[in-house]
Amino acid sequence: MLSKIKQLFTKKAEQSDQEKVAEEHLASAALLIEVMVIDGHMDDQELQSISATLCSILELSMDQVDELITLSKAEVEDATSLYQFTKQINDHYDLEGKIQLLTSMWQVAYADGELDKHEENIIRRVADLLHIRHSEYIRCKLDAKQA
Repeated sequence: MLSKIKQLFTKKAEQSDQEKVAEEHLASAALLIEVMVIDGHMDDQELQSISATLCSILELSMDQVDELITLSKAEVEDATSLYQFTKQINDHYDLEGKIQLLTSMWQVAYADGELDKHEENIIRRVADLLHIRHSEYIRCKLDAKQA
């Protein structure tokens, strides 16, 4: 058993920077997808907002974004909690990166012209898991609404 634990830590240490970045991107995309699917309606406007956001904040091509969205949808379906995604964000994003992601989540929520109570709730939970202060949460919401 001890050797298996050592293998696990060795495997984590050997994980390439590229793999770590891919995990961060997947976590960001998954949180945006969570906002899109939480209300039971997958709107084209929300999907377009997610694509534009991922192209912008992650500096990816449209082909990469399409692949990332497909992978993220599968991750969201298999996820049991938001923690697996927010842990990646907490481990690798600074405060500004977290705020940018939270603002993007609000933009997805507003993309279809309706803010559903479930969308607002999931964004609130993510903000809490990302250790975002309430004033920053409100600022993200207002910035997204004005955009």
